[in-house]
Amino acid sequence: MTISPETGLSYLDSLKRDGFVRIPNVLSEKQLEELRAAAKRTVQLARDGKYPHIRTLFKQFPPWGTDPSEGIWGVQHLMRPELPDHALFTKSYFDPNVRAVIKELMSTETEEVTDDDLVMEVYNMLIRPDKDFELRWHRDDVSQNATPEEEMERLNKPAWHAQWNLPLYKDRSLIVVPGSHARPRTDAERNADPFAPELPNMTVVEMNPGDVIFYNNNILHRGVYKSDTERMTLHGSIGHKKGGSARARNVLQHGAATWIQELDLSALPDENEREIARKMRDRLLQMGSEHKDVGYSFKDE
Repeated sequence: MTISPETGLSYLDSLKRDGFVRIPNVLSEKQLEELRAAAKRTVQLARDGKYPHIRTLFKQFPPWGTDPSEGIWGVQHLMRPELPDHALFTKSYFDPNVRAVIKELMSTETEEVTDDDLVMEVYNMLIRPDKDFELRWHRDDVSQNATPEEEMERLNKPAWHAQWNLPLYKDRSLIVVPGSHARPRTDAERNADPFAPELPNMTVVEMNPGDVIFYNNNILHRGVYKSDTERMTLHGSIGHKKGGSARARNVLQHGAATWIQELDLSALPDENEREIARKMRDRLLQMGSEHKDVGYSFKDE
């Protein structure tokens, strides 16, 4: 059990209470510099139209287009082999230190999560948009039209994944309502403008370069992205093999199953780490074979 220096609680208890937890200084200065250089090259390829797997303005949810001419706010599939820096991104995604925290966050009082439970999911990058762009208040896998009862039915189910943001530059883009992952929306939240600049008790999550923020994807949250502020934030998730159809929709809507057989694991430091990663990849392939035509969580409802 690891204690958060900010909350005085374990990482897991902090996540349960607040819906997010910050782990400071996960990257060394050398790692940060290497990832920044790789991120800059990758973003430039995407902006130049030489890498089509992007998040286009002004669309919040997948599917996105492939034309960057109107601007982009994200780059998808950082581990695709056609990216020149795929090896470095792959190494960072499967980093054993990050994986150790993920296993801790997904464990329960009665079940300890091991590497054999983990499923490869997504690894993307959220970037400075070409034009100012805001996401509406949302939960990643609960419709804004859900009733309080429908919200709680979903929120009471296990998350079966861990999701994180790892900023390479200072990042204040993520705004959350702490504790909202464990309750239905209040009347004020339900009736608020979807792009309301403020909600009661909301918090702007301060992220320093090299920190990792793990958060429950069904916390009430939004993003505010400024075109004059550099942003390169690695955005990943790793799942649990018990995730089933709910995780399948969240992951497969991003097109993850269309390329992962080509995943190159040669950059991982030893055969044991490569075997862990291969098995995580194989569980994603199995998910794709068992759950077809999953559709999209929202599109732009």
